[in-house]
Amino acid sequence: MAKIGFIGLGNMGLPMALNLLKAGHTVKGADLSAARMADLEAAGGAAAGSATDAASGVDAVVTMLPSGREVAMLYLGDGGLLAAADKGTLFIDSSTIDVETARKVADAAAAAGQKMVDAPVSGGVGGAQAGTLTFMVGGPDADFAAAKPLLDVMGKTIVHAGGAGNGQAAKICNNMLLGISMIGVCEAFVLAEKLGLDHQKLFDISSTASGQCWSLTTYCPVPGPVPTSPANRDYQAGFAAAMMLKDLKLSQDAASHAGAATPLGAAASQAYGLFVGAGNGGVDFSGIIRFLRGAQQDA
Repeated sequence: MAKIGFIGLGNMGLPMALNLLKAGHTVKGADLSAARMADLEAAGGAAAGSATDAASGVDAVVTMLPSGREVAMLYLGDGGLLAAADKGTLFIDSSTIDVETARKVADAAAAAGQKMVDAPVSGGVGGAQAGTLTFMVGGPDADFAAAKPLLDVMGKTIVHAGGAGNGQAAKICNNMLLGISMIGVCEAFVLAEKLGLDHQKLFDISSTASGQCWSLTTYCPVPGPVPTSPANRDYQAGFAAAMMLKDLKLSQDAASHAGAATPLGAAASQAYGLFVGAGNGGVDFSGIIRFLRGAQQDA
């Protein structure tokens, strides 16, 4: 069993850390929230005094942070995680950040004699709790092999996407597709409502026809057809609209730098920007159906 430092015990990070504990690993966590730290301790984990303390004297460090800015600040420099850890420590960054920062930090890790993979996730809070996340992993073959046993505890599908930063590239592309498809599914249901077509009837048809997609069959944005979808819980966030907007912005920044045409990605980013700007950042991203109906408030 491994000694693991876990930095970032938010809605995703805490259940991931708890799954590592359940598998028999030792987990030392760090987070700005005292309540989250208490939850980790109640489950048998230890509270670190700081992020650098969490990275000291462990075999591996998992980070789940809000953005590339926080990742760079924590990892780099004389007082950063890479300097604080023992040589040969494995770093797994499961934050969703820009590709450029991921590759910069990976280069610094290699120069410091550390192992590192970028391993952003898909699957939402439910997947984190159930240990069924999908990990998109970038990094050297040897570092991926070292990380995989830990990723297997937290996820169900582990894909090595290539070199450093490729995990982030895969996550950005995937979530751009998700944002686009969710808006498409929502528009179809809004049109069906206007035409007098029942939600369940549209679901029964499209879920077995050419309109079938994950946003429809697993995360249906209207109550009823998929009982486990957030639509049945007043759009309580499994994946918040603010997080979707963040990922869509990353996709558009990446598209700009790469010279890729993503007009639907740009349109989805604009739509979620309006939705979040109307005060819906904490609503599940499928709740954008309310916005498409013309509701500008939490309803």
